[in-house]
Parts: sequence; structure tokens; C-alpha cells
Amino acid sequence: MSEITEVLAAIESLRERGERMALATVVSVRGSAYRHPGARLLVPESGDPIGNISAGCLEGDVAETAKLVMADGRARTVSFDLTADDEAVWGWGLGCNGAIDVFVEPAEKAAEVAGALRMALEEERPISMVTVLDSSVPGVDEGNRLLVGSEGSVRGGLGSPEADAQAERIAIDLLKRERSETRVIPAVGGEVRAFVEVLEPPLRLVVCGAGHDVIPLVRAASSLGWRVLVADDREAFLTHERFPEATGFVHVERADEISATACVDDRTFVVVMTHNFMRDKEYLRSLMSSAAPYVGMLGSAARTERLLRELADEGVTPTDEQRARIHGPAGLDLGGEGPEEIAQAILAEILAVKRGRAGGFLKDRRGPIHGRPQTV
Repeated sequence: MSEITEVLAAIESLRERGERMALATVVSVRGSAYRHPGARLLVPESGDPIGNISAGCLEGDVAETAKLVMADGRARTVSFDLTADDEAVWGWGLGCNGAIDVFVEPAEKAAEVAGALRMALEEERPISMVTVLDSSVPGVDEGNRLLVGSEGSVRGGLGSPEADAQAERIAIDLLKRERSETRVIPAVGGEVRAFVEVLEPPLRLVVCGAGHDVIPLVRAASSLGWRVLVADDREAFLTHERFPEATGFVHVERADEISATACVDDRTFVVVMTHNFMRDKEYLRSLMSSAAPYVGMLGSAARTERLLRELADEGVTPTDEQRARIHGPAGLDLGGEGPEEIAQAILAEILAVKRGRAGGFLKDRRGPIHGRPQTV
């Protein structure tokens, strides 16, 4: 279970039992910090917190703020400056050099967040959630929300038609760019400072093949919170007894129709690992023309080139853009041996492609490790 899924389940469970809670969300980072905007910590009235917003150094301070929020029902933003070199002064010792703002809100508002997260998870589409952090505009209160779907749907509101219109425009723009930012929105009577957060559904992974070496790949991907579908022509292999962590299964009658059968779209990453050359060729025939941003082919580079040559001889030649999406051999060059290590290398490459990174050593990276959302 991923961290966000665990937080979501806890919010829903506490709400059903009528227990008080407060939800803390990192909304702004300036400089270097352990977690990025969108990281969450759920603080129940009793019991241990769920999730984390730092390396364990700020959770106690945030929990104290959460008690105040639960007591008076008023959301508030707290700031932590981690730039001091003297750890004795601050007492946090994070080893970071930045400052973060954390928005803490009460139970009923936490339930709204849970609803938005659940929507993104179940409908498998990104949503932009605009949350008011502070406001000088009459009628626009802290914690008010506007939800904007990728297809243009709008739910909720900030409390001002003018602010809503501007927030919707910003939300749509950031949805396209897959970015979360804190924005200042001018409106009649003042201005609204809001956290515009893009909530992405879990990555969707389709694995073509149900062999023994697929088992650790499915297990590892599931532990990241990804939704994993296993596809194979052998229906007897497509069971939760064999793949307990799989989200679902696709019985393949024709490998050259996998894109339609598995509903492969621009959010679907695919790994082909059947160990059957002819079947892999048919899978690749279908996937080359799909919208999948990543098609990983298990096996050597020579094997992948042979697959492509044979397809070209049959009149199916990939464009440069299609060829760039084919990764064979699949995985980063980690020197992985055995199914478990190879699975980790493949998942690492998928993450690199998803994030637009080269997958090298972080020590060689110039600039910040994480892309930094802006405050405008």
C-alpha cells in the first residue's frame, strides 16, 4: 500500500467512526527539503500519525498544531525555516537547507481531500485541487476548495465568482503541465493565496506475460501504489493466487490487439516479457501504434532489433517518435541479476521516463533533486 493510499484509508476509517483528526499538507517549499508539496500527515485525536512530511523531525511540531486545529476547528498554516546552520538553535537537524509551509485543516476538510483523492484513484484521471490557504476576500475562507477535472469539469468553489474563474484557469494550466504550485489570486476586495495541487492517479502498468519472473515485477510495482494488469493467453495463469498484488488481468486471444484489449492509453506503461519471440512481435506490432509513453521489451538489444526488422519486413516500420518509446532491453543499467533485481531496474526506468529524467547518479545532477513548484 502506498503512503497516499494509507492516508486515504485512514481518513475514511476515522470519519466513519466519528473520530476527530487533522490533516497536514506541505504546500510550499523554498530551497531544499526532504518532502515536496503534496506530502501529507494525518494526525488522529488518538493513536499514531499516518504518513510523513519530513524525515521525522517536524512531525511532532505539526502534531501540536493539529491539536489546536482539532480543538477550534480552524485551519491554519505553519512555517518552518530549515536554513539555519546551527542545529542547536532550531533543534530539527534535517540536513536540508530550505523552508516549508504546512497547511493543517480539521476533519471535515480532510474528508474533502479524501473525496478528491478517491476520485483521482477510482476514475484514473488527474484532478487539480485549489485550496485556500489565506484570504482577504470576503466570503473566501481558509480551506475552501475548487476541483477541476482534466476533462474540464468543475466542483466546489472558493467563495467568490471572480476568484473561482481565475482559479479554474490556473488549475487547467497546471493540469496540462502536471505541476503543483502556490498561487496568489487577485479578486474584488483583496487577494487569495491558494495551493493548486495536481492529484495524479496511480501509474497504470500492463505486463504482457505471466511467467515466473513477472511475479516480482508485479509485487514491486504494487508496493509503489501502481495499478498493475497482467496480460497473457494462458488464462489459467491469470489468478490472484499467482499474482496476489495485481489489480486485474487481461486474457489475450490475439496479441496484436493488446492495445485495444487492455485499453492502452497515454497513461499506460507497458512491459513485454513473454519469452516467446513470435508472441512478443505481435504485442509490439500493436503497441507501436498505441499512445503508451513506454514499451519495455525484455531481452537483449539484438533481440529487440530483430523484432523491429521482422516487423519492418512485414510493412510495419516505427516512426522516430514510436521508436523512442521502445526500450529494449528494458530497465536501467544497474547490473541487475535475477528476476527481483531486474524488476527494480525496469521500474526505475519507468519512473525516469515518467519524470522526464535520464536515470543517472544523483551526485552528478546539477541543480535541485526535485522539480520545485513555484509561488506566484
